[in-house]
Amino acid sequence: MRVGAVALAGGIFGALGTICFFLAFATDYWLVASDNCEPYTWPTEETTTENNASDTELQFVRAVSTSPASLNLHHEGFFWRCVFQVEPTADAVLATFFTNQPESKVCVHGYLFPLPVVLGPVPHPSYDGTAVFRGFWTVFMILALASSLTGSFLLVCGVPFISHKLYKVGGAFLIIAACLFLLVLLLFVLWMEVVDVKRYILQERGETCTQIQVSVLYGLSFMTAAAGVPLELLSGSIFMLLGRVLLANK
Repeated sequence: MRVGAVALAGGIFGALGTICFFLAFATDYWLVASDNCEPYTWPTEETTTENNASDTELQFVRAVSTSPASLNLHHEGFFWRCVFQVEPTADAVLATFFTNQPESKVCVHGYLFPLPVVLGPVPHPSYDGTAVFRGFWTVFMILALASSLTGSFLLVCGVPFISHKLYKVGGAFLIIAACLFLLVLLLFVLWMEVVDVKRYILQERGETCTQIQVSVLYGLSFMTAAAGVPLELLSGSIFMLLGRVLLANK
């Protein structure tokens, strides 16, 4: 009876941790930033008849309407990078959380996030060599999700048969998932604190704007991932200890 109650508690912690990981992976609020520079522009590829070598050029479209009394608000994550304008008095985190955001909101793929993105021709002046860490950030996150799912599956299979081996292996996978996500968080913090995030937010616009105010915050996706790490560690530790108890009772 005690083993069943402890297993239930471990399962609840593990389920909550896994949900936190998937929410952090699926939502685009790792970084929330605002600036008072000119409205943002996104590049889109369009074929033209200009006399150039490739007959292709990057046409820049204005993502938000010009409004000197507003701020450009950014929120970015694993999949998307979005920008729209808000009132200067708006709270950056809450503004991204609302569903009734303006039609001027534009999103582009954020596959190079969270490190500097190349917009336009390669090599581009805004390119940063630290973007190589993007690969590690992506791989660690995907491996963490895979480990979390594998551990959960093994634990579900182990419960009906009270298998100490499945408990141990499943718990180990949950601990691995927590460690990998912790590494993802550390890489993100390292990027936020060491890399020139202001330059990343402004990119080409930084060359024309003067007296710019840029505010950078850790978003809700980052906080959700951070909350999932201790839950997953606790769940994995509980199931590994249960595996040892079941083995000792045989």
